[in-house]
Amino acid sequence: MTPKRLIVALTGATGAIYGVRILELLRPLADWETHLIVSRAGLMNLHHELGMKKAQVQALADVNHDVDDIAAAVASGAFRVDGMVIAPCSMKTLAAVAHGFGDNLISRAADVTLKERRPLVLVPRETPLNLAHLRNMAAVTEMGGIVFPPLPAFYGRDKTLAEMIDESVGRILGFFGIEIDGLVEVWRGLKR
Repeated sequence: MTPKRLIVALTGATGAIYGVRILELLRPLADWETHLIVSRAGLMNLHHELGMKKAQVQALADVNHDVDDIAAAVASGAFRVDGMVIAPCSMKTLAAVAHGFGDNLISRAADVTLKERRPLVLVPRETPLNLAHLRNMAAVTEMGGIVFPPLPAFYGRDKTLAEMIDESVGRILGFFGIEIDGLVEVWRGLKR
């Protein structure tokens, strides 16, 4: 049986932990195959924020693609994938996706994901947002993409940073039908 495939891209925005955590959680799932693309700025950010080298993050993925290889399998709609997540997503990558500017494998694979009507989740890490950012987010949303800023939920109280990251990652994975016990606290209403 062919595994389900998820493209995971990391760009140069802060928040490399989100992409890494997605890869870590998917690694033990035999029915999912991850295809990793990391931009050059994403590699610098991985090293700066997490002390990770290229080989370390690549070891978390099933298949690795060079960001400049626009002839890679994931650049074609004929290659079946179940979606794509860009975590973190820089404003440069957001703009490229919003305007169909497939100048590298990340923006090309995102464009293909949208044109094939497959789930695309962008995890932008920027604040405050200017009008260009907001318009680009609106454009991606109008095309069917999902813009998911990783904002923590505080109703669970007393959560560690790692738990808040996992909750965001759990919600992101939920868009692809991936549910991992204990990641997302389900809101059940106020207890009075």
